[in-house]
Amino acid sequence: MFIIANIKRREMPSKTKLPIPVMKALRKLGQDLSDARRRRRITMALMAERAGISRATLWKIEKGNPATAMHGYAAVLFVLGMTERLKDLVDASYDLVGRALEEERLPKRVRLSPSIQERGDDDE
Repeated sequence: MFIIANIKRREMPSKTKLPIPVMKALRKLGQDLSDARRRRRITMALMAERAGISRATLWKIEKGNPATAMHGYAAVLFVLGMTERLKDLVDASYDLVGRALEEERLPKRVRLSPSIQERGDDDE
């Protein structure tokens, strides 16, 4: 007697639909990673081994495949000695829009509440 188990198959998502500028940025990132690897004379096999990923995953990363997991990109950056770039990717010092929005919400002036003013008068 054969028992057939119902196995839920993971459905592959249809082609990822990202804005064109995002796709271009991923392709550029992949190309830049490929160039950095080749400048260091590191083979794909060695890079994949050091990063703990398959050669197929490395190939996808270097092509800018948006479905590739972030940890693969991070591992490749680590092997290349470029993790500082990843750490600072969304640092507040580069977030000009966020800082401008924050500045807009700053109060024009700050007033002390009456109870705090009274306590301040007692200290004099």
